[in-house]
Amino acid sequence: MAAMALIPISLPLCLLTALSPAARAARFACNATTPRASTCQALVSYAPPNGTATATLAAVRALFQLRSHRALLAANGLPLSTPPTALAPTPLRVHLPCLCSGGAGFTFQRPIYRVRAGDTLDAIARGVFAGLVTYQDIAAANNLSDPNKVAVGQQLWIPVPCSCDPVGGEPVVHYTYVVPAGSSVAGIALEFGTTEETILSVSRMPDAKSLLAGQVLDVPLRACGSAISNTAIDRNLRVLNGSYILTANNCVMCSCSSSTWQLDCQPTQGISLSVCPAAKCGDMSLGNTSSTSSCESRTCSYAGYTNSTSFAILANITTSNVCNAAEMSPMAQPAHSSAFRLEPAWLRWTELVVSLHVVLLCLGYVRQD
Repeated sequence: MAAMALIPISLPLCLLTALSPAARAARFACNATTPRASTCQALVSYAPPNGTATATLAAVRALFQLRSHRALLAANGLPLSTPPTALAPTPLRVHLPCLCSGGAGFTFQRPIYRVRAGDTLDAIARGVFAGLVTYQDIAAANNLSDPNKVAVGQQLWIPVPCSCDPVGGEPVVHYTYVVPAGSSVAGIALEFGTTEETILSVSRMPDAKSLLAGQVLDVPLRACGSAISNTAIDRNLRVLNGSYILTANNCVMCSCSSSTWQLDCQPTQGISLSVCPAAKCGDMSLGNTSSTSSCESRTCSYAGYTNSTSFAILANITTSNVCNAAEMSPMAQPAHSSAFRLEPAWLRWTELVVSLHVVLLCLGYVRQD
């Protein structure tokens, strides 16, 4: 009886695991229209396909034309001492610039791929970029009338879907996520600290049952608030809990506070003071905190950087109520890579037991057929 009760839930998982349909073209809604909101830093999940050359951090950086190795480390919560030759966690988080245009968002000008001997658009889409796009996406973005005709050395823009839109009136980081086999909308929502309803709405899905392996989902992740000025160069800076970002020409390291939804920014260790100008709030240095009462504290907070006349790091005093901090703690938003795996061991064992149960049920259906 217990096994029969699980059949309605387990059967869709069997089908999702057994069937791997070709990925469908994804088009993320992006309706931001103001100059500051029409561009942003999107986050992309990339899992280097088995047997490909993009297994190291350096190879991934080259594939996506990332300007900084440090930025790749920051997006994945990896120590700054991690060498470029290190194996890339799977999947890897990649920050790319996103541009809204015509109600949709795509990564701006990057990545650019140079066609090699033997390449096809489908092989590039699925084999190189792990299903983040389809061959139809590549053909349309590059005005290719015949997708079967590409020349060795030809440069192709790979239009990865992204978005800059707020969700529920709050700024978020949109995570471009390729659905692994065996996934459910509820499980993805739980993993990334959002709700099933939010994912369905943002990804414009009719219901959770329509989820497919290989589908490209828009998963909005809540970002920390900040004191960054609207006139600062990095005014759109958004940081997730469990990661950090280097900004102000790598002079400042910002993470999402584990006790509030505010940025916690400090001078980057190991950067020469001759390169980075000092950031202070009177007698307080950037990141320093002082208590004004038993519940209230003052912090010299990062307010962005400018470079109009000379490079300057801005800071100002912010006040917070530490007595209410416990009620404001952000949920963890782990990725699949080991750098973000925070779930307890009992949950992993539960997943294993459920997976084995699903496999046995699937085998049972096969025998009955």
